Amino acid sequence: MPLFSQDALNPGVRKREVFGWAMYDFANSGYTTVVITAVFAAYFVGGIAQKAEWATFAWTLALSISYFIVMLTMPSLGAYADLRGAKKRILALVTLGCVVSTAALALARPGGVALAMTLIVVSNVFYSYGESLTAAFLPELARPDALGKVSGWGWGFGYFGGMLALGICLGYVLWAQGRGIPAAEFVPVTMLVTAAIYGLASTVTFRLLTERARPDPDALREGGLAASLHQLRRTFAEARRYVDFMWLLACAVFYQGGVAVAIALAAIYAESVVGFQQQETMVLIFVLNLAAAAGAFAWGYLQDRIGHKIALGSTLAGWIATCVIAALSTTKGQFWWAAAIAGLCMGSSQSAGRALAGMFAPPRQLAEFYGLWTFAIRLASIVGPLSYGAITWATRGNQRLAIMSTAVLFVVGLALLLKVDVARGRAAALAQ
Repeated sequence: MPLFSQDALNPGVRKREVFGWAMYDFANSGYTTVVITAVFAAYFVGGIAQKAEWATFAWTLALSISYFIVMLTMPSLGAYADLRGAKKRILALVTLGCVVSTAALALARPGGVALAMTLIVVSNVFYSYGESLTAAFLPELARPDALGKVSGWGWGFGYFGGMLALGICLGYVLWAQGRGIPAAEFVPVTMLVTAAIYGLASTVTFRLLTERARPDPDALREGGLAASLHQLRRTFAEARRYVDFMWLLACAVFYQGGVAVAIALAAIYAESVVGFQQQETMVLIFVLNLAAAAGAFAWGYLQDRIGHKIALGSTLAGWIATCVIAALSTTKGQFWWAAAIAGLCMGSSQSAGRALAGMFAPPRQLAEFYGLWTFAIRLASIVGPLSYGAITWATRGNQRLAIMSTAVLFVVGLALLLKVDVARGRAAALAQ
């Protein structure tokens, strides 16, 4: 069977459309890789906030505010997109918002903490909207028994977009450092590069991806926002029918909180605790993305073979090992082991979760259910990084204790995953 088999796709879906969908993962990965993980995070703490004791907490606070906004608004936005048949149109608007606000990060200078935090909040809100909306196309493209591998195609391909953006930025940073150019001048350029790649690559998505949803006539008569809120209230009222989806959301709140720590604080930990230089951190994140791409791609096939629940659970065990190794690492070589495991687990756990959410989503409520999924993972993104930042601040900078405490999030997530019955959850989705 070919590696990218047509048999994995729903009738009427062509491979070029799946490529267009995957290109959005390619486009937006540069934002998380360069802005949230590798470059701007460390620059915010060491440059903009000038290594103040509260700097790491301020960074996690900005991210938490953005996730709180998304958590409150994404479910109703998803319901609106479903009822109006407007996933693609809204995706285009939020993409434009993220590209513009990412480029505006170039204006943030040392001492400009308020401006930097505001732009991070705005750009990350738009990024999160886009991530949720593009995920809602997955069940329209892939057959139910191939959700794992098709999700893996997108997530794995997406990491190469992150590596492209980071690779270009790394080359420029090395060139700039060789000429004595300070971070306050070369970091803004990396923000412009990241925004440009996001904007250009996403045009392929809007050219090739088809909007299959059709507006609900009743929603058009009632008014889009009122109808979407009514539908969302009904979904919460009927939560008992979707008990396994609810258990999955609870699981995601904890394990995605740990993943959010890795994404938001890996560069800060590597430089502040282990002693990496900025260019070494960028190389580390580049290799981590390579491992994540391989993990997401390979795990997608394995997930469809061994089952979504076992596949996701095994990645959470890997995350627990990552946290312990990172907390105990005293040399760069030891930390590289933690980073390698984290890379393999990062792509696979996020891809597996996205596919499992698709299994439990009723066909007529895809964007709404992925909006609820986004609610959970953004709540996780508040719980994880903010608790890490608070522990670091309260212990006067003890990030080893903070990263060890992150392992608890994965342990709880693994325990909650045991409650999920995949077959029952899928049956509930199809019984709509």
